Amino acid sequence: MNVGDALLAMLPEHALLAGIVLLLVAEIAGATDRIALPLALAATAAAAGFGLWLGATGFAAAPVPGAYAIGPLGSFAKAILLLLAVPVLLMAKGELGGFRFHALVLSSLYGAVLIVGAESFLILFVGIELMSLPVYALAVLAFQRRESAEAALKYLVLGGVGSAMLLMGAALIFGSGGSLSLGAFAAALGSSDLLARAGVALVVGALFVKAAIAPFHTWAPDVYEAASVPVTAYMATVVKAAALFAALRLFGATALPGPLVDLIALFTLASIIWGNLAAMRQASLRRTIAYSSIAHAGYLFYAFLDPGPGRFASIAFYAVAYGLSNLLAFAAIPSAEDDAARDRLENLRGLYSRRPFAALMIAIAMLSLAGIPPLPGFTAKFFIFMNAMAAGHTAYAVAGLAASYLGLYFYLRVVVILFMDPAEGAATETRRLRASALAAAILCLLGTLFLSVLPGWLLDRVAG
Repeated sequence: MNVGDALLAMLPEHALLAGIVLLLVAEIAGATDRIALPLALAATAAAAGFGLWLGATGFAAAPVPGAYAIGPLGSFAKAILLLLAVPVLLMAKGELGGFRFHALVLSSLYGAVLIVGAESFLILFVGIELMSLPVYALAVLAFQRRESAEAALKYLVLGGVGSAMLLMGAALIFGSGGSLSLGAFAAALGSSDLLARAGVALVVGALFVKAAIAPFHTWAPDVYEAASVPVTAYMATVVKAAALFAALRLFGATALPGPLVDLIALFTLASIIWGNLAAMRQASLRRTIAYSSIAHAGYLFYAFLDPGPGRFASIAFYAVAYGLSNLLAFAAIPSAEDDAARDRLENLRGLYSRRPFAALMIAIAMLSLAGIPPLPGFTAKFFIFMNAMAAGHTAYAVAGLAASYLGLYFYLRVVVILFMDPAEGAATETRRLRASALAAAILCLLGTLFLSVLPGWLLDRVAG
């Protein structure tokens, strides 16, 4: 192992680890909770800066050959995950402040960025578990409603099932090919060995669980609704993006065999249809976004129908556009004493007349998620389906595009509710956005507008 390469390649991880240690030391020393947010922000921003610098300079190294390696695209992927976490930390101020929350978020981020450099199933599994275990605790940390504990337990159990599937799949692939490297998975994709095929099926199933692809999605609606808003925002953006980057590490640029193409396309198409249909009948914004995320996971997995290097660019751009839109919506939700009533659609009715800025931000987020041009959500979907058609999967691309129109109803439904006259007797007491939540919303708005005008700037930097 080259120590110099290891230090440089893992600079983002080192920054996060330093932040975790400082948070723990500060809590042990009895420091005030007010320094937790600055410490966490500084560590996350430094880690993101290191990722951007390594990507911009073209740094590539394999400090632990066969286990961990990083290149420019991997460094950019780390930066994406870390930058998406910044608004989460900001919107949590005053709601989930304290050393425990920030230490858990940084610990989860450490696992997320470790996934990006994984070269073996061992490191991939460690990264996924380091990312997931703190989120199980985050889901119940605030405990603002009775359903929180039940939802966290459901997430823990089903997340454990996904981890078991990943381990079993890796074991079968090892039994077939004699290697735990991720290259063995790529080789197993085209293998006729029954053991290898079973291993591939289990690994793909595990990825579906982690990304909440229907019918492996059952944990997502309850957990998204019962967790506090910042935690839901983190799960919907950073965790979702990390799961897709894990899939990228496994599939790379390998062309999928015909049966696996059909399997992934059918499951993702079912996820798009079910997510969009189920979202139509939801009564809360968090639960609506949960089913929306199930549909968007389907769009993201469509990128794997393209066998070329465009996979990374499509997924990276989609993760940024989707993440910014979700974070914008969550940051703009007005705070309230009753967490359950905070984002109920009936209580958001006529929000524009009471809090116009919040209503406009949520509306922009919904329109972007719906794929309305010129917002980045449209560009992201365009590249996904364009690449699928270019790869010869026109029927699947057309079916996915048609299914995406189902989502227009519930996204526009939310927009209409925001601008309607308040119902007589409806809850109208809403608080102003906290300064930190306002800052998070403005950051996400600026990112959304920038990608609306210059999507090519990001696409050029994440092109493989």
